Amino acid sequence: MDRAYGEEPHSFVLVSRHNNSLSQSGRNAVLVSFVLVSLAISLAFALHGAWMILPFAGAEMALLYLAFRAIGRRAGDYESISICGDRVLIERWETGRPTRAEFNRFWAQVVVQPGRLGGADVLALRSHGREVEFGRYLTPEQRAQVAQTLKQQLRRDCRG
Repeated sequence: MDRAYGEEPHSFVLVSRHNNSLSQSGRNAVLVSFVLVSLAISLAFALHGAWMILPFAGAEMALLYLAFRAIGRRAGDYESISICGDRVLIERWETGRPTRAEFNRFWAQVVVQPGRLGGADVLALRSHGREVEFGRYLTPEQRAQVAQTLKQQLRRDCRG
């Protein structure tokens, strides 16, 4: 969660991202090491007569590759919310597709609803019957803190 105050007076920006513990090169190194270890083990078994392990090891590595590829595709996803003047802008970038929603600051409400089936609470901004979720990449504690911060920022006097 990154927080910044913009150039203009009384502006506020908050960015929420995935917790990516590995960079792309780190993910590649882990994948290559898995492939090499699996290949060495499966070749050792094949040399001892258990040659049927090779196709299964190959299928396992193919599935692992697909999983790492899916993780890599979503690694750059983020959400941002900015409050500047009388505008509230929510931007979301998911798998290469941006979406934007804009609200009037004075009509926007911060809503925290209980999650479905006992899941984490859902944080959203609502105005005139339209609701946009925010904070998918946040922990429940961070979501509660962001809700409180957004309520304060929306109430701030923006006339300077």
